[in-house]
Amino acid sequence: MFSLLTKFPSFVFNRFGYQFAPSSSSSSTFSHITSDGNITMVDIGEKKSTQRQAIVEATVKFPDSHTFQSYFNITTKKGDARLCSKLAGILAAKRTSDLIPLCHQLPLSHIDIEYQHKHEENEVLVRCICSTNYQTGVEMEAMVGATIAAVTIYDMCKALSKSIEIRNIRLVEKTGGKSSIHSK
Repeated sequence: MFSLLTKFPSFVFNRFGYQFAPSSSSSSTFSHITSDGNITMVDIGEKKSTQRQAIVEATVKFPDSHTFQSYFNITTKKGDARLCSKLAGILAAKRTSDLIPLCHQLPLSHIDIEYQHKHEENEVLVRCICSTNYQTGVEMEAMVGATIAAVTIYDMCKALSKSIEIRNIRLVEKTGGKSSIHSK
């Protein structure tokens, strides 16, 4: 019989359900977990609003050059894959707090979905850029935007091949707030 306690010994059962049982260092590591192991939304009320930006990339890998070229040359039965992907990514970024329970609702000042086509590798690099002037970062909005844009390309092109893959969803840049990240 499957048990969360055997699979994840850091979880304990209380009368409300499972909760995380923090180690002595967890309270400083996990901002969404209280010292008694309950989840909480981080209080950002006292934080200062600053300009923040996050960039997330996801890679859509086509199985061969023929399928990759078809992505450019046809409009699928569902419509234009790139346009639909861009709109889906933007809408998803705006709805992040509806999808991830402890994310704050953010006043996003800018969202863009960009594409870099890597013909040699049969790949499309999807990049989501989100900006705000607020008390918390926009990494999750950019993550959700890039992911849904990539998933939408898959959905629009799956009739061409079931071997299309989504790979390497990652934060490549974060500015503003307490820390910055710039990866290559």
